[in-house]
Amino acid sequence: MSVVRSKICGITRIEDALAAVEAGVDAIGLVFYAPSPRCVTLQQARLIIAALPPFVTTVGLFVDASRCELGEILDAVPLDLLQFHGDETPDDCDGYHRPYIKALRVRPDDDIAAQVALYKNASGLLLDTYVPGIPGGTGEAFDWSLVPDNVDKPVILAGGLTAENVAQAIAQVRPYAVDVSGGVELAKGIKAATKIRAFMQAVRAA
Repeated sequence: MSVVRSKICGITRIEDALAAVEAGVDAIGLVFYAPSPRCVTLQQARLIIAALPPFVTTVGLFVDASRCELGEILDAVPLDLLQFHGDETPDDCDGYHRPYIKALRVRPDDDIAAQVALYKNASGLLLDTYVPGIPGGTGEAFDWSLVPDNVDKPVILAGGLTAENVAQAIAQVRPYAVDVSGGVELAKGIKAATKIRAFMQAVRAA
């Protein structure tokens, strides 16, 4: 089995970003969605990214942002990858000259393979828990058996992952990567280095 990649999302502090890097994560996520308690300002984002060493992917998370708003953020913040976490159409996701991943909130009656096929230009698909009115960061896991075997893009598994359940999730889903936010926090937007280390140890041991 290939190495499972990892992303810590909802980073708001330099020290949390560096703790994630020290623990061996592949990517950090910065939230640009004002209603989220994990939202960062442009200045926060720039300072966090400037503190990172090479070979750490920076991901910007957006929820139904306008092209104007997103363009202004991209002009100000050197993001490597975009993550669309709202109801964006394939056309909404294209056109920024950046690789992107599309988040899908999984419900029992969803045809995930069909949804994946719509986003043909996506670098990968992030599968998260569906909770009405909440675009992500719910801290709740979904039924991993709903993930089909015939997804022809890299799958990033999210939703309620912790150091205690991530090994089971990896064994069942065989994702390309796992994405955690609340599962490594002391409070929303404030990460715990000990929880990050425990999570990453569980990922490596899976």
